[in-house]
Amino acid sequence: MTLPRLLLILVVATTSVRAGDNATVDTSTPASRKTHLPRMSYLENGDLRLGIDLNLGGAITYLAPATNRELNVINSYDWGRQVQLSYYSGPVPYQPPGTTMSKSWHFIGWNPIQTGDCYGYKSQVLAHTNTGRMLYTKLIPMHWPLQNVPGECECEVWLEIDGSIVKARCRLTNQRKDTTQYPARTQELPAVYVNGPFCRLMTYCGDRPFTDGGLTQINNRLENGHWGHWLATENWAAEVNAAGWGLGVWNPDCLDFSGGFAGQPGTGATLDAPTGYIAPNRREILDHNIVYDYHYELILGTLAEIRAAVYRQAAHPHSLTYRFERDRQGWYYADATDAGWPIRGEMEVHLDGQHPQIFSPHFFMHAETSPRLTVEAAFSAGCTNAMIFWRRLDDKDFVKAQAHSFAVVPDGAFRPYEINLGTSPAYGGVITQLRLDPESTSRQARVRLKSVTLGPDFSAHGKFPRPYGLAHGP
Repeated sequence: MTLPRLLLILVVATTSVRAGDNATVDTSTPASRKTHLPRMSYLENGDLRLGIDLNLGGAITYLAPATNRELNVINSYDWGRQVQLSYYSGPVPYQPPGTTMSKSWHFIGWNPIQTGDCYGYKSQVLAHTNTGRMLYTKLIPMHWPLQNVPGECECEVWLEIDGSIVKARCRLTNQRKDTTQYPARTQELPAVYVNGPFCRLMTYCGDRPFTDGGLTQINNRLENGHWGHWLATENWAAEVNAAGWGLGVWNPDCLDFSGGFAGQPGTGATLDAPTGYIAPNRREILDHNIVYDYHYELILGTLAEIRAAVYRQAAHPHSLTYRFERDRQGWYYADATDAGWPIRGEMEVHLDGQHPQIFSPHFFMHAETSPRLTVEAAFSAGCTNAMIFWRRLDDKDFVKAQAHSFAVVPDGAFRPYEINLGTSPAYGGVITQLRLDPESTSRQARVRLKSVTLGPDFSAHGKFPRPYGLAHGP
């Protein structure tokens, strides 16, 4: 669940706390947005000027055309806006002993963010370099719902500019003492807030991406209770003004997006309340010791220019292959856990719940060109069978009619299980997600997964299609 940050509680205090075992954070008296003194670091080319605030964890607080420096598109009404990192895990609620939690935000749980907390305490920058070509920042984030509680983690961000595009690489390094593997939660990758004039949220949601099809306007208003959520099948969305110019956000690993508008559309500047919001989303398990990477791009321009920039870089795979060599590739579980981080060549899934399920991230593949599923897996003793489910573009959830059962060999040995989903009358349209349900008679059973491939009927072509990986990170 992605969350708006439209609250700033100001508390006047000075203290010193420890972040993890290695760093001491000396926090300063919280400052309001009106008395905050920025410490900026900039990159500029002939197309845009980018600025980050080192007194707000190095979050992006300034982005404008190089020819019009007054046209900053980024909103900074409180410390939960900007363009910034925001991560989620358990427990929910999250309140370590001796800490103070805002009752307004108890439902967020574990949530370190880049700029600071809802009380006004700011994150600490540990290192920063500006080479003139790249901005690098390392920081200790703050937990948004808590008063002056740094995260047991470190974050790093690399920013470069290329024409009218900001290219970002982001890393979370967890150092939590709590070693519980909490269920996957939806991440903001990243959280992006723009000023009030950029109030038209545009995206593509159709079944023919990268063909210049008609765009959709997302009209969700936070005042009506929630942000909008949709599948952006071209992996981007943009908040633009009445002239169709504004800021686009592209994350090639995300189809799930959330966003909308809060306040009076069409009015306001950087320190004013009205704001448009976009976040590419992906459900991820964030282990206590994980190193989690992702990347995204910000694109200034007209809708046509934003879309063209995405088209120049977007991949169009004929097959989809997830190889669990170094990470989970966005896969996650319900009623199951795994052996934890780091991932070394496979995911060892423990079927320790009542109804264990293994979910893929969202993707986009036409059923007619990708009927063949191959699961490279080893099933332990106690496993009896498995079901594979699929979701289509317009499905709200998985349904029983869209499933295929296959027998497994419970001997602990790896083998490819090849399943022709095309034999099912229900396999059609656009496929956007898979779910593997192993069936077992024991909660000690295990499934080890090396790879999952969805693609053409390769037996007819005499060879396996070229794999396409979705590994993310710098």
